[in-house]
Amino acid sequence: MKALYILWLSSLLVVLPSVAAPPVLVLNNTNEAPFTTDSHDGYVDLIATEAFRRAGLSLRLVKDPPERGIINANAGDLDGDLLRIAGLDAQYPNLLRVPEKLMDWEFSAFGTPKSKAPRWEALGAGTTGHIRGWKIYEQQLAGVADATAVIEAPQLFQLLASKRIEAALYERWMGLALMRQMNIHGFIAHSPPLAKREMFIYLHKRHARHVPLLAKALVDMKAEGFYRMAYQKSLAPYLTPAQY
Repeated sequence: MKALYILWLSSLLVVLPSVAAPPVLVLNNTNEAPFTTDSHDGYVDLIATEAFRRAGLSLRLVKDPPERGIINANAGDLDGDLLRIAGLDAQYPNLLRVPEKLMDWEFSAFGTPKSKAPRWEALGAGTTGHIRGWKIYEQQLAGVADATAVIEAPQLFQLLASKRIEAALYERWMGLALMRQMNIHGFIAHSPPLAKREMFIYLHKRHARHVPLLAKALVDMKAEGFYRMAYQKSLAPYLTPAQY
């Protein structure tokens, strides 16, 4: 009887379907804290991971420099790019934009509280720094002689702290977090921002079938209050009074 039971159990295990692991998509990530963190609990971490899960996917992020990352995504060496402005699919035709925005970015100028909040047309009046590969800044600063491009954000804010540039162009929340991390004081993110842009996920065209699934997931998460939860956990702490 025991031998028959073992035989029956073995045959049952053979016919039972195995639960396949979800496909893993590897996207480039140009974000820093508080959007993405090493512990994967940043604002974008929480939202993107959940959206991919609802679409039946697993998300893995890599950190190539912005310019190289989007080139690699367009070439198919990566599965996409996590967060970019609209319109890049015209320049990178192998990329498909998920039509529902993931979030808004506040493209801001960081400087001293005494300096005036700059406008695009006034950026050529003083020394300005930005990160190479951030298309919105590269487009607006084309032809500006005193614009300095760097590879990484810490370099940018070191230039600002040492007063080698008058304005550092970056994203508001990430700049506030980085200045706190680097213990840089005496600078603010000017308000209003230079621009506020909707930011989108881009996938390589071989993943076209996943685009509507991700869009629906983001719509549903906004309606369910998931975004509010992520905001309170990851961004709201940076609204506490702090001197930079």
